[in-house]
Amino acid sequence: MKLLGPAEIRELAERLGVAPTKKRGQNFLHDPNTIRRIVATARVRPEDVALEVGPGLGSLTLGLLPAAAHVHAVEIDPKLAAALVETTGHPSNLTVHPIDALALTQAQFTPEPTVFVANLPYNVAVPVLLRVLAELPSIRSGLVMVQKEVADRLTAGPGSRVYGVPSAKLAWYASSRMAGKVSPAVFWPVPNVDSGLVGFERREPPRTDVPRAEVFKTIDAAFAQRRKTLRAALAGWAGSAPEAERLLRTAGIDPGTRGEQLDVTAFANLAATRLAR
Repeated sequence: MKLLGPAEIRELAERLGVAPTKKRGQNFLHDPNTIRRIVATARVRPEDVALEVGPGLGSLTLGLLPAAAHVHAVEIDPKLAAALVETTGHPSNLTVHPIDALALTQAQFTPEPTVFVANLPYNVAVPVLLRVLAELPSIRSGLVMVQKEVADRLTAGPGSRVYGVPSAKLAWYASSRMAGKVSPAVFWPVPNVDSGLVGFERREPPRTDVPRAEVFKTIDAAFAQRRKTLRAALAGWAGSAPEAERLLRTAGIDPGTRGEQLDVTAFANLAATRLAR
């Protein structure tokens, strides 16, 4: 299946009357070698059902179709969604969903997706990734391309300067890794930043007896004032600073530490301690 290069991308966009918009964070990928690299790095298997969010003009979709048993493409732009089937040659193993990825649910996809591979729109990359992992438990692994700065945050570990809410929440669902850097030159229009590839593998959450929502509330509170100690940062979450200190000590956490020192298991333990009081 022929992949789209720079000339084909511009010609297709012109024919469809499509212009990339900053509002939707659209930067269309136009380098066949990068597309092959993404599909290979994602380790898509012939029996896999791939989910792609933000297919745009279909560059990555064309790379996924021969690699996977089926491809679900989620595209919020109605014009792009309508054109995708024609662009890809009406394949029998493609389903286009003209929906908002931030509202997707498992029931919308048959067969169930097993791998998530996408060039995510810059402005919604983290919420889309977390939504997919929350709503589609059938997803076992994936590879997403995001702004390099976002990739650094998603894959950071405790103690890192860029470890924060996205890192801790992603760790609830999966182990993650930085899988490479992508030059701005392979996009149209050319973005002002590098992109990064984030690979992930689904794993069991650190605790199954604590609701995810409670753990995520704890993470949000800990990083809302990241320069403060947890005793101070969690005062509102706990009801008071002394109560925050008590809960932290009960969970085996130094009240003088900061949120960036805790891994997701520690956050889960802290949430469980609060629920048990």
